[in-house]
Amino acid sequence: MGASEATPSAETDPTQDHSFFGHPRGLLTLFGTEMWERFSYLGMTAILTLYFTASAADGGMGMADGTASSVYAAYSTMIYLISVAGGWLADRLLGSYRSVLYGGICIACGHYVMAVPTTSMTWIGLGLIIVGTGLLKPNVSTLVGKLYSTEDERRDAGFALYYMGINIGAFLGPLVAGWLGQKIGYHWGFSAAAIGMTFGVVQYVLGRGHLAGRQDGAESALPPEAMRRAVRMILAGIAAVVVAFGILALAGVLTMDLTVNIVTGVSVVTPIAYFTFLFRSPRVTAAERGRLRPYLVLFGASVAFNLVLFQSYSTMNLLALDHANTEFFGWHFPSSWYGSVLGVAEVVLAPVVAATWVRLGHRQPHASNKIAYGVILGGLSFLIMVPATMNRTGDWVMSGAWLITCYLVLGLGDILLETTGMSVTTKLAPAAFASQSMALWFLSLALANGIQAQSVKLYGAISDPAYFGLNGGFVVLVGLAVIAAGPWLRRTMHPVR
Repeated sequence: MGASEATPSAETDPTQDHSFFGHPRGLLTLFGTEMWERFSYLGMTAILTLYFTASAADGGMGMADGTASSVYAAYSTMIYLISVAGGWLADRLLGSYRSVLYGGICIACGHYVMAVPTTSMTWIGLGLIIVGTGLLKPNVSTLVGKLYSTEDERRDAGFALYYMGINIGAFLGPLVAGWLGQKIGYHWGFSAAAIGMTFGVVQYVLGRGHLAGRQDGAESALPPEAMRRAVRMILAGIAAVVVAFGILALAGVLTMDLTVNIVTGVSVVTPIAYFTFLFRSPRVTAAERGRLRPYLVLFGASVAFNLVLFQSYSTMNLLALDHANTEFFGWHFPSSWYGSVLGVAEVVLAPVVAATWVRLGHRQPHASNKIAYGVILGGLSFLIMVPATMNRTGDWVMSGAWLITCYLVLGLGDILLETTGMSVTTKLAPAAFASQSMALWFLSLALANGIQAQSVKLYGAISDPAYFGLNGGFVVLVGLAVIAAGPWLRRTMHPVR
């Protein structure tokens, strides 16, 4: 056997490739894909709530602030619920490569549809983006993991580079789409998001040769007959949902509030059903079942934190629009630009956090405490807005420093919670369902948005200090409760640290 046959080359095995800053070239492809996806998604969401609340004369839909924030939360809920299905579809039917490709195309089409200035096209576009993001989001990171063997020491650094792409997109999207949306017209901002996702799809296809894994189907595909049966069930389920909503619409009872309430109900029922299934499954051992109990506490902590985080593009966006100073030496910038601070904060602070954990070594806090600290910081970010909005009357304006400080604290909390939470999820998930472990995490995000779809209705109905104080205070209390439960969590999570 020749040397070329004994040792795979970078051309035949991406895990042997070191051409992108010492990493496989496929990482550059996925870095760009996720950067453009975040550019389009967060660029669009930076102006979505503003578009909902703007008057028809200003090119908007004329919703009340609370209603607009509620609809945005319902939209985000659906994305994370569909992401759970997207992971399963990739595993069993489509494969990761095709799921990301079809998802990217669907997202781009959704943004192009939203660029058409009619209400019906807005809802159709959002529907396409929900489906597309649900297919793409859970599977891009899977493709990143396939670029490295499990023993490859470059793996963590590769994911760090990949997440930097996410945050670059999170920073640039609101700047570009926010400027176009608020200075020229909202549908121009949606067009920028469409073009960005198109770039992402094109470079993904061009770089497909550098990706690892199958590109012609699922690696754990269902047998042909089971696959046909699954496809029929999926199509029947979609048809049933469409028919049900069609009947409600024709009957004149399908209101915006009812739709949001249905989404909230699904976001509550789904994790309950999923955890019930895991606890009762014969494929879950007694030891694994014991580790699921502390995970329920961490799951709840994630829900509490994300009640605040996901308001960055709804209530916080509206607060910036109405009351934040947007003047810089006589030049006025779009209020949506404040949303980019969160992306900058995470790019700057993530390496600092990582270096701190490395320096502390075995002395670093337990995973449950890291999550608790993240939750507390999330609550504090909203408590910062209490003095910022207190005793204000009339057409008042606050310094942008309040929002910047809020986003910096929130960004640090997000780093602590998200990185630790995803890692703990993969460690505590039962072995038989390891490939679906991220579904648990996505369900916490879906539930947070589902609850938020109801709680944000209070925005504008009560005073700003009361609103931010209640939200922030509740989240801080949850974080403190997780710290209080620390001894039990450390004992029941063992040997996970």
